[in-house]
Amino acid sequence: MIIVLDGPAGSGKSSTAKAIADKLHLQYLDSGALYRAITYQYIKAGESSSLFDNLDKMNLTFNYDAGNFRVFIDDEECTAAIRSKQVSGSVSKVAANPLVRKYVNRLMKNYASSFASIADGRDLGSAVFPDAAVKFYLQASAEVRAERRTSEMHQMGQEVSYDEVLQNIMERDRIDSSREHDPLRKAEDAIVVQTDQMTFEEQVALCIQHILSKTSHTT
Repeated sequence: MIIVLDGPAGSGKSSTAKAIADKLHLQYLDSGALYRAITYQYIKAGESSSLFDNLDKMNLTFNYDAGNFRVFIDDEECTAAIRSKQVSGSVSKVAANPLVRKYVNRLMKNYASSFASIADGRDLGSAVFPDAAVKFYLQASAEVRAERRTSEMHQMGQEVSYDEVLQNIMERDRIDSSREHDPLRKAEDAIVVQTDQMTFEEQVALCIQHILSKTSHTT
């Protein structure tokens, strides 16, 4: 079984998906972290596009452990490094590459075929898992999303301004929505959750209510 949460950057997908995973004893799959890991490696390689032609040689692995989605490239854990401002500024461009999308989609499908999972991303319900058991689309205003992301980055010790984060989010929205391959969009059968109109606990409870009503899964 796979449950998916799509939506723009900062809409609360990851935190909501992890909370649901923990409450319903599901595995959590962070598609954004996989794109960020490839972006991190792309930057390390001097932004050489040759990386995209050799993705099958990249030893990219991941696991969900004690509430943390951990990402590794070869023997290096890059879980914290992929959240840098530099990676955030380039991830939409890298994620738009069709070779990158094909590679990440294959990783996610292989993982979801082995575990009952919940995943968050941009196009999971519309492109990657069109037969997902339950699909959600989380959304919030760009301003609210920027406030959340700024607070998150400050907690990680990164010095960024709200205006800088807001500009980055709006640019990512533009790129994600207009890219040629698998653009950000709501699947027709997705349940819309307006996350800036409820508390975090309320949005998690609402999603769990829908999951339990639409599947045979139990708490």
